[in-house]
Amino acid sequence: MTDLRNGRRISVPASRRLSWDLLYFHQAVPLCAHDRRMSLADVSVVRNACDERVSWPALFLKAYAIVAHDMPELRQTWYRWPWAHLYQHSSSVATLTVQRNMDGEPWLFWGQISTPDLKSLLELQRAINQFRDGDVRQVFRKQLQLAKLPTLFRRMIWWWNLNVATASRAKRLGTFFLSTLAGRGAEIQLPPSIHTGCLTFGPLDENGITRVTLAYDHRIMDGVLVADILQRLEETLNGLLLHELRAMPAAKRADAA
Repeated sequence: MTDLRNGRRISVPASRRLSWDLLYFHQAVPLCAHDRRMSLADVSVVRNACDERVSWPALFLKAYAIVAHDMPELRQTWYRWPWAHLYQHSSSVATLTVQRNMDGEPWLFWGQISTPDLKSLLELQRAINQFRDGDVRQVFRKQLQLAKLPTLFRRMIWWWNLNVATASRAKRLGTFFLSTLAGRGAEIQLPPSIHTGCLTFGPLDENGITRVTLAYDHRIMDGVLVADILQRLEETLNGLLLHELRAMPAAKRADAA
């Protein structure tokens, strides 16, 4: 018979504090999520033939920012204090969820990339590689410092960035968010977020089709606009970004020739 008296209390590990904070403030954002099945077979073929690897997150980050340039709602944030109002950022700042192991524990960090629409796919990929492979104590130094603070102080910093900071909010938290488990063959139904737009996608099937989900702040947008955004996102991936991929060195095509 199991002796239940041998249990013990464990303080919240530092590795879980930032995720805990995110979930705490996520509760105040009325997110709604819409899906679109996107056909990306051509993009997949050309991407696989490129001499330098370009990840799917790099493609989706750039495509979203391109769409956001023409659809300002994607660059707006909702403020409740000191009165309900919107703030529109001049450009997009992408936030990418990255899991790293440090001291034997898994951590979730968030890497920021400013103006992804103005960067090449290779520049975006280099930034993503740094998030995933760089010295975690340097790349995510500020987030590690934040995780060391007591809960009250951390929440005060989060609250300030979410409710008072305007232009600096984008620099610190980003204007949109991407989280995916497609590389592990899984899909996220509704990623927790404090952003106006939160993007996720699943793995491609044998026909090059993937389910893409945009969770959005319903105070700022409605479903019809989100459906249009998802359509524009697919068109951008199969248009501008497919063209950029084709312009990159493609070793496999060169060898075949």
